[in-house]
Amino acid sequence: MLNRSAAHQSSQRQRIGQILSLFCACLFLVISCSQRPAPIASVGSQKPDASHGRITIGTTLKPRLLDPADAYEIQSLGLIYNMSDRLYTYKQGTIELIPQLATALPKVSSDGLTYTIPVRKGVIFHDGTAFNAAAMAFSLQRFIKNAGKPSFLLSDVVASVKATGEYELSIKLKKPFAAFPSLLAFAGACAVSPKAYEIGVGKFKPDIFVGTGPYKLAQYNTDSLRFDVFDRYWGEKPANRGINLQIFDNNSANLYNSFRTGAVDVAYLSLDPDQIRSLAADAKNRDYQVSAVQGSVINYLILNSTQKPLDNPAVRQAIAMMMDRQLMNQRVLYGQAEPLYSLIPTTLDVYQPVFRAKYGDGNIEKAKQLLNQSGYSQKNPLKLELWYEANEPTWGLAAVTLEALAKERLGGLLKFELNAVEATTAFKELGNGIYPTFLLDWYPDFLDPDNYIEPFLACEKGSKAKGCEQGPSKTQGAFYYSERVNQLINQERQEQNPKQRQKIFAEIQDQLAQDVPYIPLWQNKDYVFGQKGITGIDLSPTQFLPYLKIREQG
Repeated sequence: MLNRSAAHQSSQRQRIGQILSLFCACLFLVISCSQRPAPIASVGSQKPDASHGRITIGTTLKPRLLDPADAYEIQSLGLIYNMSDRLYTYKQGTIELIPQLATALPKVSSDGLTYTIPVRKGVIFHDGTAFNAAAMAFSLQRFIKNAGKPSFLLSDVVASVKATGEYELSIKLKKPFAAFPSLLAFAGACAVSPKAYEIGVGKFKPDIFVGTGPYKLAQYNTDSLRFDVFDRYWGEKPANRGINLQIFDNNSANLYNSFRTGAVDVAYLSLDPDQIRSLAADAKNRDYQVSAVQGSVINYLILNSTQKPLDNPAVRQAIAMMMDRQLMNQRVLYGQAEPLYSLIPTTLDVYQPVFRAKYGDGNIEKAKQLLNQSGYSQKNPLKLELWYEANEPTWGLAAVTLEALAKERLGGLLKFELNAVEATTAFKELGNGIYPTFLLDWYPDFLDPDNYIEPFLACEKGSKAKGCEQGPSKTQGAFYYSERVNQLINQERQEQNPKQRQKIFAEIQDQLAQDVPYIPLWQNKDYVFGQKGITGIDLSPTQFLPYLKIREQG
């Protein structure tokens, strides 16, 4: 899972106390009780230099580094994405995989282990080095061997990478993995110049980037970056003359006000829901450009299926019955999300709304019936700890919502006890069985349904009686074990036929809804705002903002 940005962890911190104090009082009132952000003095009032063809983009996301072999945060990968090319990428606005530095989709051997990929001729790195299959092999080998944060993505599945011709690459896998081409579209799996980088554990270059993309790094400061157009780029030329990135470190209020005063041309990541709502409301009057795209980040509730009383499937199903996603979307996110009824998001074509079909939303009478059958009453209520990240205000609001929902609608049958914990502690303890429940989100590494299933449901060692003792579902804190689901995951990973994979994922989702080790809640929407006359702001499903087409009309 991609590391969340610092902005995701603190975008509402300045206002959270006020919101929480008001929240309980207005939970079941009209949504207009929320308050609009009060303007404050913005950081800087100088107008951006779009008149000279350059675009100024404002963000709260400060990159940790720019080395693709160690970048595993949204803020770093978004910048690498715009300066680089991968073997494959996604057709803009879709999840359709298309060649980029490759010239065709891979040829896969009959055993599913060897991928032969033709690569593009006439490509030049930013330092003038020629690109070929050997350079691409070097880049992928470095990604694996330098042992950075995302290295496991390839090291877990790749046995060898080598150039079998000047413009032909051969990759052998350790075991069949049908989603492998999608892994090659991961931003960090990009081509880097063999002259600028070296292979070796920990040998990273955090402050430079030398790739093949349409932009080259011109300046890297703590609060700003400058990207110039690479005039020898092989592909589509940028519609602008370069990008200035202004970083409002962890301060969404300054980003919000800088956009409102025109100090930046484009605002993206991360504004809080109140600020997004305010800018969207003003868009028509001020001629703002607004792009809202269904993203691929999912939000869910983990249920520890081995811990009492959650070891009872009826209890887990009762909690699934009481969930009111529409209410949560409106009260917590101001409608800036999509209710989700599977761990697989709606952006993938195998999505099946299995939780809606089986449980609906706010099915209170059925939830009461299941709780009564499990021995709970007003005199003997189900008391359940509900944990969430202390540094995520949105989760604080979601937890308060669920607490109030249970109190108001279940008549005392279920009482949530709210507990907050720092993120670092949470991720360390999830796999130790500390938490009976936990509210969490998932940022995908690559856009394939496998990345929403295997990391949640797979178990390497376990039993029906003991749950998962080793494997991803233990790490996630659900401790879920199903021999049948393990079999299905192995099948989908080997199956190359998309229609057959779709059938396998349908059965997995049905089993997920039956067993309820997780309850899917909502799927994020991504918003980007542009000033009047700015065009070409079109988000990708990977949550990255492509700079290539952004320009000022005139």
